[in-house]
Amino acid sequence: MSQTMLELRQDLACALRWAARLNLHEGVCNHFSLAVPDDDGVVRGNRFLINPYGWHWSEITASSLVLLDDKGTVLEGEHEVETSAFTIHRGIHVAAPNAICVMHTHMPHTTALTLLEDGELKMCEQNALNFHGRIAYDNDYNGLSVDTDEGDRIASKLGNRAVLMMASHGVTMTGASVEEAFTDLYYLERAAMFQVLARGTGGTLRSVSEDVQQKTAQQMAEERPALAARHFGALRRILQREEPEYMN
Repeated sequence: MSQTMLELRQDLACALRWAARLNLHEGVCNHFSLAVPDDDGVVRGNRFLINPYGWHWSEITASSLVLLDDKGTVLEGEHEVETSAFTIHRGIHVAAPNAICVMHTHMPHTTALTLLEDGELKMCEQNALNFHGRIAYDNDYNGLSVDTDEGDRIASKLGNRAVLMMASHGVTMTGASVEEAFTDLYYLERAAMFQVLARGTGGTLRSVSEDVQQKTAQQMAEERPALAARHFGALRRILQREEPEYMN
Protein backbone atom coordinates (compact mmCIF):
# COMPACT_ATOMS: atom_id res chain seq x y z
CA MET A 1 0.00 0.00 0.00
CA SER A 2 1.42 3.39 -0.98
CA GLN A 3 2.03 5.99 1.72
CA THR A 4 0.13 9.24 2.04
CA MET A 5 1.97 12.53 1.64
CA LEU A 6 1.78 13.05 5.42
CA GLU A 7 3.34 9.63 6.05
CA LEU A 8 6.13 10.41 3.58
CA ARG A 9 6.79 13.69 5.37
CA GLN A 10 6.79 11.95 8.74
CA ASP A 11 9.27 9.32 7.60
CA LEU A 12 11.69 11.92 6.24
CA ALA A 13 11.39 14.00 9.42
CA CYS A 14 11.97 10.85 11.49
CA ALA A 15 15.13 10.02 9.53
CA LEU A 16 16.49 13.54 9.96
CA ARG A 17 15.89 13.53 13.71
CA TRP A 18 17.50 10.12 14.10
CA ALA A 19 20.49 11.24 12.02
CA ALA A 20 20.98 14.05 14.55
CA ARG A 21 20.66 11.63 17.45
CA LEU A 22 23.29 9.35 15.91
CA ASN A 23 25.71 12.19 15.00
CA LEU A 24 25.34 11.57 11.27
CA HIS A 25 24.65 15.28 10.65
CA GLU A 26 26.81 18.40 10.57
CA GLY A 27 25.45 21.57 12.12
CA VAL A 28 22.50 22.78 10.06
CA CYS A 29 24.14 21.58 6.86
CA ASN A 30 23.66 18.37 4.82
CA HIS A 31 20.34 17.29 3.39
CA PHE A 32 17.86 14.46 2.91
CA SER A 33 15.27 14.41 0.14
CA LEU A 34 12.38 12.20 -0.93
CA ALA A 35 10.79 12.13 -4.38
CA VAL A 36 6.99 12.15 -4.23
CA PRO A 37 4.37 11.07 -6.77
CA ASP A 38 2.85 13.36 -9.36
CA ASP A 39 -0.93 13.75 -9.39
CA ASP A 40 -1.22 10.52 -11.40
CA GLY A 41 0.59 8.57 -8.67
CA VAL A 42 3.83 8.08 -10.63
CA VAL A 43 7.18 9.10 -9.10
CA ARG A 44 9.28 10.78 -11.81
CA GLY A 45 11.86 12.57 -9.65
CA ASN A 46 10.59 16.01 -10.64
CA ARG A 47 9.05 16.79 -7.22
CA PHE A 48 10.74 16.12 -3.91
CA LEU A 49 10.59 16.94 -0.22
CA ILE A 50 13.76 18.31 1.38
CA ASN A 51 14.80 19.74 4.74
CA PRO A 52 14.72 23.55 5.09
CA TYR A 53 17.93 25.58 5.22
CA GLY A 54 19.05 26.69 8.67
CA TRP A 55 17.02 24.18 10.65
CA HIS A 56 18.83 21.80 12.99
CA TRP A 57 17.82 18.27 12.18
CA SER A 58 16.69 17.66 15.77
CA GLU A 59 13.90 20.23 15.30
CA ILE A 60 12.58 19.10 11.91
CA THR A 61 8.86 18.31 11.71
CA ALA A 62 6.76 16.82 8.94
CA SER A 63 5.25 20.22 8.14
CA SER A 64 8.60 22.07 8.08
CA LEU A 65 9.83 20.09 5.07
CA VAL A 66 9.79 21.93 1.74
CA LEU A 67 8.31 20.50 -1.46
CA LEU A 68 10.30 21.56 -4.54
CA ASP A 69 10.11 20.84 -8.23
CA ASP A 70 13.10 20.20 -10.49
CA LYS A 71 13.22 23.91 -11.43
CA GLY A 72 13.69 24.95 -7.81
CA THR A 73 10.15 26.28 -7.42
CA VAL A 74 8.74 25.89 -3.91
CA LEU A 75 5.42 24.06 -4.23
CA GLU A 76 4.72 23.71 -0.51
CA GLY A 77 6.45 25.29 2.46
CA GLU A 78 7.54 28.63 3.87
CA HIS A 79 11.28 28.07 4.23
CA GLU A 80 14.38 28.39 2.07
CA VAL A 81 16.36 25.49 0.64
CA GLU A 82 20.15 25.52 0.56
CA THR A 83 21.55 25.94 -2.98
CA SER A 84 23.80 22.88 -2.80
CA ALA A 85 20.89 20.85 -1.43
CA PHE A 86 18.85 21.68 -4.50
CA THR A 87 21.62 21.11 -7.03
CA ILE A 88 22.80 17.77 -5.63
CA HIS A 89 19.37 16.30 -4.99
CA ARG A 90 17.77 17.62 -8.16
CA GLY A 91 20.60 16.15 -10.23
CA ILE A 92 20.19 12.68 -8.73
CA HIS A 93 16.38 12.61 -8.67
CA VAL A 94 16.19 13.67 -12.33
CA ALA A 95 18.99 11.36 -13.54
CA ALA A 96 17.91 8.36 -11.46
CA PRO A 97 14.14 8.36 -10.82
CA ASN A 98 14.52 5.03 -9.01
CA ALA A 99 16.54 6.85 -6.34
CA ILE A 100 13.40 7.77 -4.44
CA CYS A 101 15.24 8.85 -1.30
CA VAL A 102 18.60 10.67 -1.38
CA MET A 103 20.64 11.33 1.76
CA HIS A 104 23.78 13.47 1.68
CA THR A 105 25.86 13.66 4.86
CA HIS A 106 29.34 14.38 6.18
CA MET A 107 29.02 11.60 8.78
CA PRO A 108 32.32 11.19 10.60
CA HIS A 109 33.82 7.81 9.81
CA THR A 110 32.58 7.52 6.24
CA THR A 111 33.82 11.03 5.50
CA ALA A 112 37.16 10.13 7.09
CA LEU A 113 37.58 7.37 4.49
CA THR A 114 36.98 9.89 1.68
CA LEU A 115 40.02 11.85 2.88
CA LEU A 116 42.39 8.97 2.18
CA GLU A 117 44.09 8.34 -1.15
CA ASP A 118 43.00 4.71 -0.89
CA GLY A 119 39.72 5.64 0.72
CA GLU A 120 37.57 2.81 -0.58
CA LEU A 121 35.44 0.81 1.80
CA LYS A 122 37.21 -2.53 1.92
CA MET A 123 35.14 -5.70 1.59
CA CYS A 124 36.66 -7.22 4.71
CA GLU A 125 33.78 -7.16 7.20
CA GLN A 126 30.13 -8.18 7.33
CA ASN A 127 28.56 -4.70 7.33
CA ALA A 128 30.83 -3.64 4.46
CA LEU A 129 29.72 -6.66 2.40
CA ASN A 130 26.21 -5.21 2.36
CA PHE A 131 27.68 -2.65 -0.05
CA HIS A 132 29.58 -5.06 -2.31
CA GLY A 133 29.11 -3.77 -5.87
CA ARG A 134 26.87 -0.93 -4.69
CA ILE A 135 29.39 1.92 -4.18
CA ALA A 136 30.58 4.44 -6.77
CA TYR A 137 33.52 6.76 -6.10
CA ASP A 138 33.86 10.40 -7.12
CA ASN A 139 37.55 11.27 -6.90
CA ASP A 140 37.16 14.86 -8.12
CA TYR A 141 36.36 17.44 -5.46
CA ASN A 142 35.20 20.68 -7.13
CA GLY A 143 34.22 22.82 -4.16
CA LEU A 144 30.66 23.68 -3.19
CA SER A 145 27.90 22.45 -5.46
CA VAL A 146 26.31 25.79 -6.32
CA ASP A 147 25.07 25.14 -9.86
CA THR A 148 23.12 22.45 -11.69
CA ASP A 149 26.17 21.46 -13.77
CA GLU A 150 27.95 20.25 -10.64
CA GLY A 151 24.80 18.51 -9.46
CA ASP A 152 24.54 16.75 -12.82
CA ARG A 153 28.21 15.77 -12.64
CA ILE A 154 27.70 14.24 -9.19
CA ALA A 155 24.68 12.33 -10.47
CA SER A 156 26.71 10.98 -13.39
CA LYS A 157 29.34 9.67 -10.96
CA LEU A 158 26.67 7.81 -8.99
CA GLY A 159 25.35 6.06 -12.09
CA ASN A 160 23.25 3.05 -11.12
CA ARG A 161 24.95 2.47 -7.76
CA ALA A 162 23.25 3.10 -4.42
CA VAL A 163 26.14 4.93 -2.74
CA LEU A 164 28.50 7.69 -3.86
CA MET A 165 31.66 8.21 -1.81
CA MET A 166 32.72 11.78 -2.52
CA ALA A 167 36.44 12.55 -2.20
CA SER A 168 37.29 15.18 0.43
CA HIS A 169 33.59 15.71 1.02
CA GLY A 170 31.25 13.02 2.35
CA VAL A 171 28.76 10.48 1.08
CA THR A 172 25.45 10.37 -0.76
CA MET A 173 23.12 7.42 -0.16
CA THR A 174 20.10 6.54 -2.28
CA GLY A 175 17.28 4.10 -1.76
CA ALA A 176 13.80 3.03 -2.79
CA SER A 177 12.33 4.45 0.44
CA VAL A 178 13.31 6.43 3.49
CA GLU A 179 13.55 3.29 5.60
CA GLU A 180 15.86 1.54 3.13
CA ALA A 181 18.11 4.56 2.53
CA PHE A 182 18.40 5.38 6.23
CA THR A 183 19.13 1.79 7.23
CA ASP A 184 21.87 1.62 4.59
CA LEU A 185 23.23 4.98 5.80
CA TYR A 186 23.41 3.68 9.36
CA TYR A 187 25.19 0.46 8.42
CA LEU A 188 27.58 2.25 6.07
CA GLU A 189 28.72 4.47 8.92
CA ARG A 190 29.13 1.40 11.13
CA ALA A 191 31.24 -0.30 8.46
CA ALA A 192 33.38 2.81 8.00
CA MET A 193 33.80 3.21 11.77
CA PHE A 194 35.09 -0.35 12.12
CA GLN A 195 37.57 0.17 9.30
CA VAL A 196 38.83 3.51 10.63
CA LEU A 197 39.33 1.89 14.05
CA ALA A 198 41.07 -1.14 12.53
CA ARG A 199 43.37 1.03 10.41
CA GLY A 200 44.25 3.03 13.49
CA THR A 201 45.83 -0.03 15.09
CA GLY A 202 48.45 -0.14 12.34
CA GLY A 203 47.57 -3.76 11.63
CA THR A 204 46.65 -5.35 8.31
CA LEU A 205 42.98 -5.71 7.38
CA ARG A 206 41.80 -9.27 6.90
CA SER A 207 40.78 -10.40 3.42
CA VAL A 208 37.55 -12.15 2.43
CA SER A 209 37.52 -14.30 -0.70
CA GLU A 210 35.59 -13.02 -3.71
CA ASP A 211 33.29 -16.05 -3.56
CA VAL A 212 32.33 -15.30 0.02
CA GLN A 213 31.96 -11.60 -0.78
CA GLN A 214 29.47 -12.35 -3.53
CA LYS A 215 27.61 -14.96 -1.49
CA THR A 216 27.25 -12.65 1.51
CA ALA A 217 26.22 -9.69 -0.66
CA GLN A 218 23.46 -11.81 -2.22
CA GLN A 219 22.28 -12.96 1.21
CA MET A 220 22.15 -9.37 2.37
CA ALA A 221 20.31 -8.21 -0.77
CA GLU A 222 17.58 -10.73 0.02
CA GLU A 223 17.39 -9.62 3.64
CA ARG A 224 17.71 -5.87 3.05
CA PRO A 225 14.01 -4.85 2.70
CA ALA A 226 12.96 -6.80 5.79
CA LEU A 227 15.90 -5.46 7.80
CA ALA A 228 15.05 -1.90 6.77
CA ALA A 229 11.40 -2.36 7.75
CA ARG A 230 12.33 -3.77 11.17
CA HIS A 231 15.03 -1.18 11.85
CA PHE A 232 13.13 1.90 10.77
CA GLY A 233 9.93 0.59 12.34
CA ALA A 234 11.71 0.54 15.70
CA LEU A 235 13.05 4.06 15.13
CA ARG A 236 9.52 5.29 14.36
CA ARG A 237 8.14 3.75 17.55
CA ILE A 238 10.86 5.26 19.73
CA LEU A 239 10.47 8.73 18.22
CA GLN A 240 6.67 8.60 18.44
CA ARG A 241 7.04 7.97 22.18
CA GLU A 242 9.83 10.45 22.88
CA GLU A 243 9.38 13.24 20.31
CA PRO A 244 5.83 12.93 18.92
CA GLU A 245 5.87 16.54 17.75
CA TYR A 246 7.95 15.49 14.71
CA MET A 247 4.78 14.02 13.18
CA ASN A 248 3.02 17.41 12.93
